[in-house]
Amino acid sequence: MSHLAGVELTFKDFETDQEVRWCPGCGDYAILKAVQQALPQINKSKEDIVFISGIGCSSRFPYYVETYGFHSIHGRAPAIASGVKLANPNLSVWQITGDGDALAIGGNHFIHALRRNIDINILLFNNEIYGLTKGQFSPTSAQGLKTKSSPFGTVDRAFSPGKLALGAEANFFARVIDIDPKRMTDVLVQAEQHKGSSLVEILQNCVIFNDKVFADVTAKEVKLDRQLWLEHGKPMIFGAEQNKGLILNGLKLEVVTIGENGITEADILVHDAHGEDKTLHQMLIGMEAPEFPVAFGIIRQVEGPTFDDQTWNQIEASKEKARVHSVDELMNSGVTWEIE
Repeated sequence: MSHLAGVELTFKDFETDQEVRWCPGCGDYAILKAVQQALPQINKSKEDIVFISGIGCSSRFPYYVETYGFHSIHGRAPAIASGVKLANPNLSVWQITGDGDALAIGGNHFIHALRRNIDINILLFNNEIYGLTKGQFSPTSAQGLKTKSSPFGTVDRAFSPGKLALGAEANFFARVIDIDPKRMTDVLVQAEQHKGSSLVEILQNCVIFNDKVFADVTAKEVKLDRQLWLEHGKPMIFGAEQNKGLILNGLKLEVVTIGENGITEADILVHDAHGEDKTLHQMLIGMEAPEFPVAFGIIRQVEGPTFDDQTWNQIEASKEKARVHSVDELMNSGVTWEIE
């Protein structure tokens, strides 16, 4: 909890008086609660936190968090969030976006925010559908999905947010799921503490237009065998009996069972989120059920110079070298005269 200025903040301090207008059962409610649970842990006052959103169901978010916020325009939230962070580097800036808002019209802004490594936290709600506009396919929709805009099945190949992020040189990528708010909260806190762009993909269920889209990973009867929750420095073990793990077989990942064919825990790959090489991170991001478990938690977290720090360093260096240091000095420099 935050203890700034002797005031202890709780999640209730980040609740607003606005009516939350998402469909009953929407995964966005759990995400909102997880964010409100995370914010007291980041050691910032409410006045130093800003939420910027684009357009979509997720983009109502700024109305529901008792901080500063800006409901902006379709796909352009990264540009506005970047401007806010550059104007006041002390702010904790959060960008709320969806798979359509971020990866379709906003795709260019999205990749460049990650490439520049500006110190903002991007939460990408991925339900693999356009929800606000009533059920058209999105850039992450599975190929063949029948929707209002693809009645015979979409022929598009789907984007993987994680693969796209690593291609854009992202330093921080994590994946969580709406029905596990506790672990989501932990990841959100770590994302905010990371210096630089952090992207958290949140698998979020749309009960109206794409219900149970992630059921093959989240259903009670399969989730333990199809979810791999990663922790840096710990072996990649999963399963209902915690006896399954990942090894490298040549250049490919392979699922093995501890105790079979001479496999011991010592053979299981240990997760290194901080490694500069992206090869294994890409492989983890690409795992799909049922052949593999889906990787959750912080997959990549690498330190690097940030766009905002470097920009402000240039500004300060320019000030030191400047011939004049204020408008008053400028107006009175050079040849001046008085009119009587």
